[in-house]
Amino acid sequence: MKAQIIRELGQADILLPSLVAEGLAANDRIKVRLSALQAAAEHARQPDHPINELAVESHAAGIAPASIASLVRGAHMIGDCRLGAPALAKLMKEIQDDIATMIRAVNAGSVADGERANARLDSIRAGGLLDASGEIELARIARLTGVGEDSGASLHRLVMELHKALNKLAAGCAEEVIAGAHVFGLHGEDRAPVESFMKGLNETRGLKFDHPGLDTMATRSDGRLLIQNDIGTTDAHVLVIAVRKNAVTVTYSDVHLARAKFFISLFDKFEAKWSGLDRHSADGLGEDSAFFLVTGQFEGEGAADRNDFLAAVGAALVFLIDWNKARKLLRSWVAKDDAARILEWAARHRIGHRAFLELGGNELLGAAVRNAAPNRIGFGERLDKALGRVAAIDFLKTVLRLSTEALLAGQSVRMVRDQIEADLVRRLERVESALLAMVLRQVGLAHDLVAAISHYVATLQANQAADGKALAARASHIEQKADRLAFEARREVTRLDARPVIGQLIDRAEEAVDELEQAAFVASLTPAGLNKSLVSALAELCAVAITATEAAASGLAAAIEVPEGRRADSEDALAAVVRLVDAEHAADTCERAITALVFTGGHDVATSLSTLELARAVERSTDRLAGFGHLLRRHIMIDLAA
Repeated sequence: MKAQIIRELGQADILLPSLVAEGLAANDRIKVRLSALQAAAEHARQPDHPINELAVESHAAGIAPASIASLVRGAHMIGDCRLGAPALAKLMKEIQDDIATMIRAVNAGSVADGERANARLDSIRAGGLLDASGEIELARIARLTGVGEDSGASLHRLVMELHKALNKLAAGCAEEVIAGAHVFGLHGEDRAPVESFMKGLNETRGLKFDHPGLDTMATRSDGRLLIQNDIGTTDAHVLVIAVRKNAVTVTYSDVHLARAKFFISLFDKFEAKWSGLDRHSADGLGEDSAFFLVTGQFEGEGAADRNDFLAAVGAALVFLIDWNKARKLLRSWVAKDDAARILEWAARHRIGHRAFLELGGNELLGAAVRNAAPNRIGFGERLDKALGRVAAIDFLKTVLRLSTEALLAGQSVRMVRDQIEADLVRRLERVESALLAMVLRQVGLAHDLVAAISHYVATLQANQAADGKALAARASHIEQKADRLAFEARREVTRLDARPVIGQLIDRAEEAVDELEQAAFVASLTPAGLNKSLVSALAELCAVAITATEAAASGLAAAIEVPEGRRADSEDALAAVVRLVDAEHAADTCERAITALVFTGGHDVATSLSTLELARAVERSTDRLAGFGHLLRRHIMIDLAA
């Protein structure tokens, strides 16, 4: 009656704030009821699956949870295409009442908008979509709840558009603005929660850059504070927060399940209870009905806890804008799960992904690959295949960080492109360092072989019993291990299109291992009771070979660090190359001395042949290591010239 008198007096504008509040409350209710239709269809089609009774969502929207639970639990198929449910006709009537409430509020602010909405509602009614009965077709549920752009007869899309119109009206009739939020009808105790939410929102708002969204309005309805945020431009992407004292209920709608999970993951330090992640998409209703209504409940021990949670929610919203777009782009470069992890990392570190998209996204990364590694990373090849998973993830994190820092600082696009390309070049060099690390393992196996031979010779020198078969077996095992390592290393060189010199280093190391395995085999056949002078000479040669493997290892370890710009490492590596060459010369001298001893000592044939072959095999290994050293020097000079 009071509202009618006001209209008669021509002061209907006074009613607008209360009508908007009623419309927003109706929006909350109708979304739960549409979700109930989907949940009922899912249960009817798959009665053995867990049931989502929407209890939390119902309570948050002011609907008796028991009525929704009864409808969903009682849903059953009638034939192949229809379902029946208790109080289904009542639910359909309530949906009509809710949409009428929303249209009435919109009409109060804009008659033209209200008339257009009523015309669409009339069309939906004329099609029989809102007929109230105890049965309903699955196809009708799909048309009612679908949110596709071409869903002209979709009640759900009409609801979303009315919701956006109501948010605009709410902003227009705001009594004041609190930290950027348009508010009306608040009580004194409502200011702190609104300010806390806006504090978090404003801390990260700048990370959306030029993208529209994050408009916030707040009002009081049904004894609770309501805070709404439009997030971005997607109709089905809305956040509603209800606050009663220190209890906070977050209702979040999204068409992307992965993004909804991402949103929830950002609040793991709060003891909030979430529901609705996997329940609002019924099989057979079409892709447009894949709509997720997620509800979170947080009960703070005091106002400070409540406000901290509200600030965290506000700060998280900017990271939802274009999240799925960024995830799809990153999935071109790394695995799907890793793309989501990168975005979560960016959100937690207040970096975000909007700057990356603003600067070109895929084109930004593609240009870096083309300019920095045209022959190393093929078209369409993922970065985790070229760099390795950990390095690729770290590189993409760096790209997001550099992009955000550049836009916030007003740097040129050219500068951030150069920074990204330089970082990629460094990481590719680290990939070569990883290949060199594999070669280092080969050299380590060569050292193990010559150490085993040296120990065997020392045993002979001490006139102790030596197990030749054990030496040969161990040497064979080491050589097989080295072969597998060489095969793996060559495969990586080919896959990564690494410098040819790395493949040549692998070859020289493998040849040294082969020579030493042969030396071990010959040593195992050496007759007992060798002349002391022969044994001493062999021990001296083995010591030289050990020195050669150690020089190769230290030079290679230093060379691995050269791309990092460490001049001392390049000097150490080059000095090791000199020691390798010196060791090869010393091995030549030792081998000739042994040859002279054999030819002048009057030894038997077995002793002479085994001693000569052992000495020659060990000396040849130092030849291979000397060649390894020359190749290593070439590799170092290439790095220094880069």
